[in-house]
Amino acid sequence: MPTLRHRLRQYPAVALAGPRQCGKTTLARMIGGAYFDIEQPDERVRLDVSWEEVTEGRSLIILDEAQTWPQLFPRLRGTIDANRRRRGRFLLLGSVAPALMREVSESLAGRLSLLELGPFALDELPRTSVNQHWLYGGYPDGGILRPSQYPAWARDYLELLTQRDLPAWGLAAKPQTTQRLIRMLAASHGQIWNASQIGQSLGLSYHTVNSYAEFLEGVFLIRRVPAWSANLGKRLVRSPRCYWRDSGLLHALLGATNLQGLLVQPWVGASWEGFCIEQILRTLTYADRRVEPHFFRTTGGQEIDLVFALEKQLWAIEFKLTTSPAPQDFEQLNATADLIGATRRALVSRVTKSTMGKDTASCSLPDLLAWLLR
Repeated sequence: MPTLRHRLRQYPAVALAGPRQCGKTTLARMIGGAYFDIEQPDERVRLDVSWEEVTEGRSLIILDEAQTWPQLFPRLRGTIDANRRRRGRFLLLGSVAPALMREVSESLAGRLSLLELGPFALDELPRTSVNQHWLYGGYPDGGILRPSQYPAWARDYLELLTQRDLPAWGLAAKPQTTQRLIRMLAASHGQIWNASQIGQSLGLSYHTVNSYAEFLEGVFLIRRVPAWSANLGKRLVRSPRCYWRDSGLLHALLGATNLQGLLVQPWVGASWEGFCIEQILRTLTYADRRVEPHFFRTTGGQEIDLVFALEKQLWAIEFKLTTSPAPQDFEQLNATADLIGATRRALVSRVTKSTMGKDTASCSLPDLLAWLLR
């Protein structure tokens, strides 16, 4: 990951946040250095006893699940401040973004750069087809590298998260409640977020459901995409949309065990849309060009699936699960994009041959990703 190496050359410390089992530890070990798993008590003791020796050395110090030991952060600050000009000393890995950010903001502000690592992005596995990546998701052990492990690995992963990790990280819900919630979130993938409706089904207040959803966002399971808030003199949908960040976990929850089974599901279009959105955002993040995603929808039904600003350009992107988009699909996109003044418009579908203009495109997902990185 070139961005990670670049940040290590710029900052005394870098934090790499991302979900469990997405490859953070593997990536860190590829870079090399002294490794400590902070979740393990004996590793904390080993680090504590050898602190002076380790920090005076020249090797990068890798601290896995750093947010689980809050006492570590003031110590890091003291060590960094003793030699602020030295770069690339610490690499912190974390699976709970809010917990990590809280410690960082309190102790390491100005001393650390934060990066996000998710499961494999589409362009990281060039020999893997879009269909395979969409079905299995991007987790290294989830099926994308070994198809025989899907969907069993995803189900076990979610079971362990709800039974062990999420309660340990501070989620107040009982595991059974969390399991019901994630199934409901899977069923409402790509839909407008309605905490009251979900709360009624779970016997919880909408405040509680919102707090649980915020927690699940913080551990990188879901993403709530806010509505575009331009003042257009029209009645707009204001609530966010909710997506599962990994398509493989979504498909395992909803029982799609192969591509043929996926393509006949009534929710397959929402799955494709969420997969495309996540690939776009992940690709931009890895290229150090992070954007704030939105969607746009009027109460009259005009909508754009993804809107974001990138380098003075406002992008409007619509997703269609078809190999033959109709001319009116692009006409509708243009008409809606005109409402928000979008300067770049793209209709992303399953076409085998893309049509790329200067500011508009009807294209495949891989060709859109290449266009974004120009």
